[in-house]
Amino acid sequence: MRIHVVSDVHGRAEALRKAGDGADALVCLGDLILFLDYADHGRGIFADLFGAENADHFIALRTAKRFDEAREFSRRMWASLGGDARPHIEEAVRRQYAELFDAMPAPAYLTYGNVDVPRLWADFVRPGHRVLDGEIADIGGVRFGFVGGGLRTVYRTPNEIDDAEFAAKVAAVGAVDVLCCHIPPAVPELLYDTVARRFERGSEAVLEAIRETSPRYVLFGHVHQPLARRMRIGRTECINVGHFRASGKPYVLTI
Repeated sequence: MRIHVVSDVHGRAEALRKAGDGADALVCLGDLILFLDYADHGRGIFADLFGAENADHFIALRTAKRFDEAREFSRRMWASLGGDARPHIEEAVRRQYAELFDAMPAPAYLTYGNVDVPRLWADFVRPGHRVLDGEIADIGGVRFGFVGGGLRTVYRTPNEIDDAEFAAKVAAVGAVDVLCCHIPPAVPELLYDTVARRFERGSEAVLEAIRETSPRYVLFGHVHQPLARRMRIGRTECINVGHFRASGKPYVLTI
């Protein structure tokens, strides 16, 4: 059985349309939305609304870890739209989701990333798409568990949750053959982004599940340029499936 796995799509709909070619199924580990593009500051929701120059400044503040200044600058930008900014954000997110779910191959098994807006997905999923979070799917006789979202950070992305809530979803999945998460287990080599030069947050609950249940594989994304793309913990192969926006190519899992 051949499974194609993508994560961190961040708006790359044209490549997503072909991501399932030759596969029995596609697995998507989230982060469909492109809010800020650190490689091309003129793209993404923020730049669409406020222009590339303001996106340059916002990204510079966040890159310098001047988070309070970045939040204040962002607040002023949204206030410049007048009234409540939420309708503007939701409209932009909906436009991206409409394009991305139209491009999503089927069959596809999906979970959420930290920048996704889960409450909107039901409006866009098509026949052959199955969304799972803290749930199990049997794919060709192989048990796949899915845990979506990210943990709380200074970046305050839309789908960050408390550690206890995330751990409860990992526990609900239990023992599986393949554990699919958006974020990695809490292992430093899997969390350090060599380009951003920072550690992202990983899950202690996922690491504990590896030690207790020994899945064959743990698949994840979130860290775009990791220090280590894969690592074995006991009998479990931990694999970062890659930054799909950058590569346009799925990770191929053959079982």
